Amino acid sequence: MPLREVEFPSDPKDLEGAKEQFFIFYSSRVNGQLWCPDCVAVDRIIQDTFGPQDGPSAVIVYVGQKPEWKTPSNIFRGEPWQVTSVPTVIKVEDVSIGLIIILLLDSNF
Repeated sequence: MPLREVEFPSDPKDLEGAKEQFFIFYSSRVNGQLWCPDCVAVDRIIQDTFGPQDGPSAVIVYVGQKPEWKTPSNIFRGEPWQVTSVPTVIKVEDVSIGLIIILLLDSNF
């Protein structure tokens, strides 16, 4: 399934009803380029994994420009996502007890 993209700023609560299995948190783009070197480094892997029609469903969520991301009040640093670094890939599973978020990839590895 092709990757869907969500531009910053967006209300993180808007993502709660998303149908995608994975959320990929990236730096926003400056002149068409990701400002975060770690995001640039994994972009080809993300595109190859989630981009094909038969790939897992995913949405790229841009967390803002560098000054917006670096502020502790960035909307994606709080509930429900609690993203602490980019890139971050989160697998979301909807189960009877509620929404379970599983952290899969964090650039601190």
